[in-house]
Amino acid sequence: MMDAVRHCTFSARLDCHYLLRLPETIDSRTLLVGALHGFGQSPEAMLPLTQKMFGAHHAVASLQGPNQFFMDAKTMQVGFGWNTNRHAAASIRLHHDMVQHVLNEAGREYGIPPERRILVGFSQPVSLNYRFVATCPGAVRGVVAICGGLPGDWESGSYQPVSAAVLHLARRQDEYYPPAVTEQYPDRLRLRVMDLEFHLLEGGHLFPSKGNVIVEDWLGRILR
Repeated sequence: MMDAVRHCTFSARLDCHYLLRLPETIDSRTLLVGALHGFGQSPEAMLPLTQKMFGAHHAVASLQGPNQFFMDAKTMQVGFGWNTNRHAAASIRLHHDMVQHVLNEAGREYGIPPERRILVGFSQPVSLNYRFVATCPGAVRGVVAICGGLPGDWESGSYQPVSAAVLHLARRQDEYYPPAVTEQYPDRLRLRVMDLEFHLLEGGHLFPSKGNVIVEDWLGRILR
């Protein structure tokens, strides 16, 4: 009988993974960049893209999404993801715990303080990263959002003002986040974000090839 079915919840141990690439020299100018890949991608794919965007003189921690699945049954290619609309609260909490752990673990080990930490996300984790910085103030100095969306409860959720600087890069030919949607982002983001820089670039749902130029200028401004 369906009326006799109970939904039960329990917690279990989950091993999480990330790749850490370090520069030859770490000093007071070194950044720790936490990088989160898009849906169906991997930390191995995200690491070189992030390194190209920020340069080889910074540390990059490329996190692996906690949910794995086969992208192609024939090739057995595996992709990773961050969340779905099922049990969203648990996925959000896990994302926040993972990001906090990686930034704090690598930051402490290599002496990189929160004011030199940047959080980057492509596509799926962008909204999760926005939730993170609006929930954990002071955890990072800046956020780079690439081809992604905003939390569904951005206006109504119990979030705090975002002290981190935000750089949002949208694309005009993005089939998932088209301009009709992303052109509304600046006004929506400014409800909580004090320092926002928004760019609508030509191209589709991909890392912008000249994003490094924009990021370099942005970092020069926010890290003065």
